[in-house]
Amino acid sequence: MIRGKRLSWNVWYGVKYRFHPLFSIMLLISVLTGYFIETATLFGIVFIHEMGHVVAAKSFGWRVKEVQLLPFGGVAVVEEPGGVPAVQDLVVALAGPLQNLWMMLVAVVLTAYGLLPAEWGAYFVKANLLIALFNLLPVLPLDGGKVMQTLVGLWLPYQKTLQVAAVASLLLSVLLIAASAFHLSTEQGGIQLNWLMIGLFLCFSNWYELRGLPYRFMRFLVHRESRLKKAWVQGAPAGPIVVHGRRKVADVVRLFMRDRYHLIYVLDDHGYISHVLPERTLLESYFDETKRGRAVSELFV
Repeated sequence: MIRGKRLSWNVWYGVKYRFHPLFSIMLLISVLTGYFIETATLFGIVFIHEMGHVVAAKSFGWRVKEVQLLPFGGVAVVEEPGGVPAVQDLVVALAGPLQNLWMMLVAVVLTAYGLLPAEWGAYFVKANLLIALFNLLPVLPLDGGKVMQTLVGLWLPYQKTLQVAAVASLLLSVLLIAASAFHLSTEQGGIQLNWLMIGLFLCFSNWYELRGLPYRFMRFLVHRESRLKKAWVQGAPAGPIVVHGRRKVADVVRLFMRDRYHLIYVLDDHGYISHVLPERTLLESYFDETKRGRAVSELFV
C-alpha cells in the first residue's frame, strides 16, 4: 500500500484502486449506526461491478488507469485506444451491469435453497438491482451514458456524437440536482443528499467532458488510420461523404464517423464530381494548421 497525503492506493490485477477520503468516514458511521454489514455489502457489489469493466477493458488491450471507490459508488477510469470499434465500447460498458445480473441470480438460487437468510438475500438482490439500474441511466460517465453515446455514433459523425452525448448528460445531471432539491417543498422536507452528491458529481464530470471534446476528437483522428488500415488493405465498403469544393478541410473532417472508412466526393458549382479523395488526404491537411481552415478546392482541385 502506498499512502499519499489524503488517499490510499492498492494495486491488484495491475490496476490501482483509489478510495475517496469520505470512504473511511462512511465505514465508521456505518459501524456506529449498526449498518456496517449493509455498507460493506454495497461496496463489495460496487467493487465486483467495476471489476467487470476492468476485465473486459483489459481483454481488449485497453489501459485501465484506476478504479475510484466513491462514497456513492465507483468509477473505472480507462484509457481506450482512440477509435476502437463500437462493439468494444458496448461490451466494456455492459460488463459492469452483467456482474450485478449474475450476482442477483446466485442470490436468488441460494435463498431458494435456504443457503442464505431470506431477508439478507432480498437485500442483496435489491442492492444489485438498484446499482445496475442506476448505472444504466443514459448519463455520462455511467454505463448507460456510454451505451447511449455508442449507439448515437452509429448515425451521427463522431464529433457531433461527442457533443450530443455530453450536452444531454449535462442536462440530465442538472435535472437530477433539481429533483433532489425539489424535496424541500414536500411534506418529507430536506434535500436528498445522496442524489444531490451524485448529481453534482455527474454535472462536474460532464462539464469537464464538454471542455475536453476537442482533445477526444483529436485522439480519434490521430488513431483513425491505424484502426481502419485493415479496411482499405483487405477491402471493405466505404462511407461516401459528398461536399462542395468550398467546404473547409476542418468541416469535412468533422463529418467522419467511427468504424467507417470514407471517400470524399468533391462537387463543383454545377454539381458534378470534380475529385474523389481518400480520407487520409484530408487528415494530412487537417493536421497541418496552415491548411486546416482552407477550402478543399484550394488544396486538391
